[in-house]
Amino acid sequence: MSDDYVVQVVEEDEGGPGPLGVVRVIWYEVSGGIGPWGALRPLIAIALALVPFLYIGQHFNRQHRKAAGWFAVQFPLILTIVLWPILYIWSIGDAWWVSSGIVARAQSG
Repeated sequence: MSDDYVVQVVEEDEGGPGPLGVVRVIWYEVSGGIGPWGALRPLIAIALALVPFLYIGQHFNRQHRKAAGWFAVQFPLILTIVLWPILYIWSIGDAWWVSSGIVARAQSG
């Protein structure tokens, strides 16, 4: 008993890919297929979260209650000088994580 294999040869266009097609493929690979806003949203959230004391990254991700809570909690933590930097760094990571989740849900849904 021998297995039969079928091979199909697909003819490609004579002209080949143009410069616009090359740019499109490069952008798709760089952005991970999620488009320009999906690629930049987490970076913008991080940039906004880097502003100290205001938690703008959380507001950007429409988590206003979380931002207001962290804003209120930071005043007693500033007195300790050790815990405030932890909250600040955590808010930057949280802004990136939530923004990436928003992009992932938008692409899967």
